Amino acid sequence: MPRFAANLTMMYNEHAFPDRFAAAAKDGFEAVEYLFPYDFRAGELKARLDANGLTQALFNAPPGDWAGGERGIASLPGREDEFRRGFDTALEYARVLGNRKVHVMAGLIGADQPRAKHREVYLKNLAHAAQTAQAENVMVVIEPINTRDMPGFFLNRQDDAQAICAEVGAPNLKVQFDCYHCQIVEGDLAVKLKRDMAGIGHIQIAGVPERHEPDLGELNYPYLLELIDSLGYDGYIGCEYRPRAGTSTGLGWLKPYLPAAR
Repeated sequence: MPRFAANLTMMYNEHAFPDRFAAAAKDGFEAVEYLFPYDFRAGELKARLDANGLTQALFNAPPGDWAGGERGIASLPGREDEFRRGFDTALEYARVLGNRKVHVMAGLIGADQPRAKHREVYLKNLAHAAQTAQAENVMVVIEPINTRDMPGFFLNRQDDAQAICAEVGAPNLKVQFDCYHCQIVEGDLAVKLKRDMAGIGHIQIAGVPERHEPDLGELNYPYLLELIDSLGYDGYIGCEYRPRAGTSTGLGWLKPYLPAAR
């Protein structure tokens, strides 16, 4: 049976961020994820997790100047020291939160910038992150993101992400398979899940094309979730979508998967 993590960056925006933990637990979620924890002390977030019986499933390493438009720095030449410092900070939070997966965002690349150089930097930074994280029993994940939502993002395709992980060769470096992004860029999700499951470290879902609940749109999630389960994936599936209206009122799709329904 699939297990789900509420993405508190996109969901439960009816509440202040610290109160989203309790709201997610009340609705039956066993875990949470979000983009970044760094606006809060790790101990404060850990207290929210513990008070609500929640597991921290995933968060992102520092992305550079997010407010200024940056979307990760792992592939950006000249930012290697900043990347390493930021990843150390991510591991500090992971230790406190009990988190075992950290997403590293590649960053943006301009049409006139040297892709080969960005890839070289990306590989070196990922190798460093994976080696550092391995000592903490933490998995590093990289995510192909569609260029409709994030124009210029360095990593867009599943096969490219899998090839990068293979080239780095670290056992704790895997791909974050976001069904929403994959459908927009490539489609053929079932075939890619079957092909790549051994190299997939985290999965996320959302409706396509509007990124609302996964019960509306062009993807057949009951089929995909059954397939994911049958392929042996035992991690949490992140619900990284924007609710159409209230978060709780839009969770009818989740009820068959809750423990009480089992």
